[in-house]
Amino acid sequence: MKSQNQKILIAYFSRADENYSVGYVKKGNTAIIAEMIQAQVGGDLFHIETVNAYPADYDTCIEVAKKELEQKARPEIKGDAKVEDYDIIYIGYPNWWGEAPMALYTFIEKHNWQGKTIVPFVTHEGSGFGGTDKRVAAACKGATALKGLAIAGHVAQNSQDSAKKQVEAWLSK
Repeated sequence: MKSQNQKILIAYFSRADENYSVGYVKKGNTAIIAEMIQAQVGGDLFHIETVNAYPADYDTCIEVAKKELEQKARPEIKGDAKVEDYDIIYIGYPNWWGEAPMALYTFIEKHNWQGKTIVPFVTHEGSGFGGTDKRVAAACKGATALKGLAIAGHVAQNSQDSAKKQVEAWLSK
């Protein structure tokens, strides 16, 4: 989806450390896919990171994420990218407990999405979007949502040639 004279942002939440089915990683699954998207469409990358880092241990991390979900928390994030300056925003995240991480909503709720085009992408281990694409699109009030990409985290991490082909095929549509 490379467009002439349109500014592109790839905003994503991704977590390294221990991940489900891939063990300890230096770069999170969603970060890998975000970089593949940028290599194809250009644009700017913005890594949505929480001020208070999630625990490195997977089980402890998902318990924290579950509590945040139950409380509908909005964890404080580091920095920002001004969505209002872009035309197309790719929004990436892992599927945690059937939902996008709450930090993604912290980012979304800071901005005016009117007239923007959003393109979600998610990493998962079997649940796909699980409806998160629709909830993220609804949170980006006024934006037009395009069909997203759901890709297995273990593919992003351990089969990057396959992941790259999936990203390229998706973007060509």
